[in-house]
Amino acid sequence: MSFTKYLLAGALFLALPAVAAESAADKPAEQPASTLKANLRRLGFDFSSTTVKNARIYQNSPVSQFNADSQTVIKGVFDGALEYDRSNLNWTNSLLMEYGKTKLKPVNGPDTTNESADQILLTSEYTHKLWSHNGLDFGPFVSAGYQTEFTESQDAPRTKIIRGKAGVKLFNGNILKDLYVAGVYEYDMTYPDHVSKSAGELGWRAEYTLREGVLFATDGYYRDYFSYSRYVAEDLEYDLKATARMDVILMNNLTFGPYVSYRQGKSRVADKKASNTQIGVSLTYKNLYDIF
Repeated sequence: MSFTKYLLAGALFLALPAVAAESAADKPAEQPASTLKANLRRLGFDFSSTTVKNARIYQNSPVSQFNADSQTVIKGVFDGALEYDRSNLNWTNSLLMEYGKTKLKPVNGPDTTNESADQILLTSEYTHKLWSHNGLDFGPFVSAGYQTEFTESQDAPRTKIIRGKAGVKLFNGNILKDLYVAGVYEYDMTYPDHVSKSAGELGWRAEYTLREGVLFATDGYYRDYFSYSRYVAEDLEYDLKATARMDVILMNNLTFGPYVSYRQGKSRVADKKASNTQIGVSLTYKNLYDIF
């Protein structure tokens, strides 16, 4: 609750100088042309060793990463976006899909199937640029998204969430691609009795070239829930996810390198938090296509 207050206070603090800078700044004589690009951020496979803590407590959680078994897995990932950019705005429509599944066939026992990752996230986001400095833009944004899964996870129903966000962000920098604080509204249709939730969120995405052909990238978010329309034991009180990877170019747009991913959360009913740690390597293809 207190963390959420700090997020919202920080958003207001950042917005005030931005508004002042916008009113004082001279308008450029010539505006840059509009662009539309298809950004294939990641298309590839992750090979990792997964460690899950307190999975038994979270067997009924709809978050597949919290009720999976500790195991070695292969996960497929698609992360792409259609980006429209103009002098004073950015509109991005993105699709993230990831799926990992392991089937075990013991000699003296029944076959078992376990999901280590399962997510479909469709998002549309509009950002208004108030000012720019050294290639880094700042402004308010709003987004709407839908999150679901390919299949149900363990004994839990399939996730179905409509999520809206509004906040401020720094974006489009050479290193800092996104840094935002936002208020979040969720309409959770996972269970028969739907739930409305409110939260505060901090998120980031950054890339840094260590040397020619070697790129370090990190992204993640922290979401703190502070209100619910009704009680559902499996609902999370907070959700933290962070990923760091090092991509080494093999040829053209094909990269290979190590990565680590960590996710942590705590449900309203559990007295212990759940966590999922993945350490592995990733084979990835990425490209940016100019449409106009």
